[in-house]
Amino acid sequence: MKHRLSRQHVVDMCRTMLDRGYLKATEGNVSVRIPGHELYAVTPSNYDYDRMRVEDICIVDFHGRHVPDPDGAGGLVPSIECGMHANVYRERPDVNAIVHTHQPYASALAFLRKPIPALTDEQVRFLGKEVAIIDYAPSGTGFLARNVQKKVASGDNAFIIANHGVVALGTDPDRAVFNMALLEKVSIAYLMALTSEAGKVYTIPDTIREIAFSKLRKDEKRIAAQITEAVEPIRVPADEELPSSSVVETPAESATSAELGYSISEYPDVDDTMRRLKALVAQPLRGLRHDALLDTLNYFETKCTASKEITERAKKRIPGGVQHNLAFNYPFPLAIDKAEGAYLTDRDGNVYIDFLQAGGPTILGSNYAPVNERVAEVIKESGPVTGLFHEYELKLAEIIHQYMPHIEMYRSLGSGTEAVMAAVRAARAGTGKKMVIKVGGAYHGWSDTVVYGLRVPGSFRMNAKGIPFGATGRTREAFPHDLGTLRRKLIENRVRGGTAAVIVEPLGPESGTRPVPKDFNANVRKLCDEFGAMLIFDEVVTGFRTGLGGAAGYFGVTPDLTVFGKAVSGGYPMAGGVGGSAKAMAVFGSGLDGKNGAHIQVGGTLSANPLSCAAGYFAIQEMARTNAPVIAGKAGDRLTRGLQKLIDKYGLPYVAYNQGSIVHLESSAVLMLDMRNPVKLFKENKGRKKLMEQMGAAYAAHGVITLAGSRMYTSMADTDEVIDDALSRFDQVFAQVEGV
Repeated sequence: MKHRLSRQHVVDMCRTMLDRGYLKATEGNVSVRIPGHELYAVTPSNYDYDRMRVEDICIVDFHGRHVPDPDGAGGLVPSIECGMHANVYRERPDVNAIVHTHQPYASALAFLRKPIPALTDEQVRFLGKEVAIIDYAPSGTGFLARNVQKKVASGDNAFIIANHGVVALGTDPDRAVFNMALLEKVSIAYLMALTSEAGKVYTIPDTIREIAFSKLRKDEKRIAAQITEAVEPIRVPADEELPSSSVVETPAESATSAELGYSISEYPDVDDTMRRLKALVAQPLRGLRHDALLDTLNYFETKCTASKEITERAKKRIPGGVQHNLAFNYPFPLAIDKAEGAYLTDRDGNVYIDFLQAGGPTILGSNYAPVNERVAEVIKESGPVTGLFHEYELKLAEIIHQYMPHIEMYRSLGSGTEAVMAAVRAARAGTGKKMVIKVGGAYHGWSDTVVYGLRVPGSFRMNAKGIPFGATGRTREAFPHDLGTLRRKLIENRVRGGTAAVIVEPLGPESGTRPVPKDFNANVRKLCDEFGAMLIFDEVVTGFRTGLGGAAGYFGVTPDLTVFGKAVSGGYPMAGGVGGSAKAMAVFGSGLDGKNGAHIQVGGTLSANPLSCAAGYFAIQEMARTNAPVIAGKAGDRLTRGLQKLIDKYGLPYVAYNQGSIVHLESSAVLMLDMRNPVKLFKENKGRKKLMEQMGAAYAAHGVITLAGSRMYTSMADTDEVIDDALSRFDQVFAQVEGV
């Protein structure tokens, strides 16, 4: 049955009012706006509230036309006042529920045709400046519907219909029922005052009335903006089958990266995605209801006591209590004891579906036994590090070249951050130029040169505490998607000695949080060729996750240098390196062949240790054997389409999209803020970040771990059953969002 939740709201409202004596038999009618649609659910005509069921509720559009549902009760038609409800919803986007009753005390004033003045500040705060009288017109007529529409434009939320009854409006079903009850309370008081001291009823001061009414209008504008500034959710048919990861065929043993395929089955519509993200940023925040947030916090306080205890202890010895930003979860970090496949288990024994996957590297799933067993055999012989050459240094370089032919040579390092440092140094040494350009908002690790325009485009050195100005003096940023700005920066840099390199995340800043158009990387390649700059791909996340050929293979663009991290050792430590053409990589020979000059100094005792190199070699082997990136991508497709269906179901302004196994779920779009609108950035940054954290906590409280509540990485371990289980948990969270 379509729109079951909205229908249920109507039934629940009727039950509440019936229990309190505000409804009798078949009189009156109740409706609820269906989020994300120009539809509302309304009580049927001439039907006893005592016997009303969810399937009896009718669906009507904003023109007052009945939209029959084959799954609903046959033969029932909507209330004769459906035109009145439709007019109110069109006129007032802040109204999400309407109650029309014939309650006794307010009806007495309807017969007197006497409006209720501003008696208390509570009345004005919720009902409006006065409870006005709507001119008489026969029930169920267009005349009455138009009379009501004219009055509700005032912004008030309660009205008395002459010789008829009352109408109460609310920003949600609970508020509509509350306003109706408040109206009856005020009606009783006013009638008693009139009968006891006729002509001597005093109202609150005009100043207090205006202050109270301004608060009401502020709330109404906030709620209205969630409707008027939203875009229609992606429509997903209720009977549509979700994509399945079980359809991926086992590849041939000698398959190339192109034959294996890529995790991105369909590149997202970037223009439409950006339009939706910008619409989300334009709206007020839409997060959990207060009671749902309290339930979430209660989960952590009662079910995660061991995690809280150990992370509190950690604060005494570890700055901030954790060693990596991924662990900074709201309201406090979870301590994980066990990771296996698609699941994590914390110290309290709580089990979670793992869509963090260590920040992306474990494409095979966590703690993958076939790799662990083979790595253990190597380490048993050599130990984790020898300080001298080991065969798996070569094996790792060879297998990377096998699937990424443009990586003719590869240098192992300790992390993605080290690899970026080395790539920038290599580009400067190889070109003889000094300037480096990055895309604003992109994350390339924490080295001095690239902590510039970090996460917030246009923010320059905002996050560069402890970094001398000289370290970023030759770094520039271009806004995402803006090839014109990039060209201008390249031209400007000519007079400064030229640009050594342009470094990009090939899917877009923050692993595609700002997705780039599909031809963006090819156009950047052309600009680099035109200006004699090297192109550096940061494939810390996308390397192997996008496919065995990486993002370079998917886009068909060959960078000069490629940065690896995370996935290059399959989740084992010391994961990083840089690779590229033999010519670009020649500068890394220093210390090995005794030459100097153009050669650069990089290294590390633990770089290319047997543990990391063997783990990387075996992990890439297993990814090729199982075609794990493509399976993980199909799981990402299933998760994304399911999330889009839920967003459509609840009419939420949230945005879900994916680039294969990298799934984005934006509830606040905080990372879309930038310095082009600094007032909005500084005003809304904290609130939007807090909402994102709260949603992440709610997902965790329902058994799903995400990256900061906005990004998810799927793996080969995410079967259809795992994804469907996760979707049922997201369903529970979305049902707790304000206004649903």
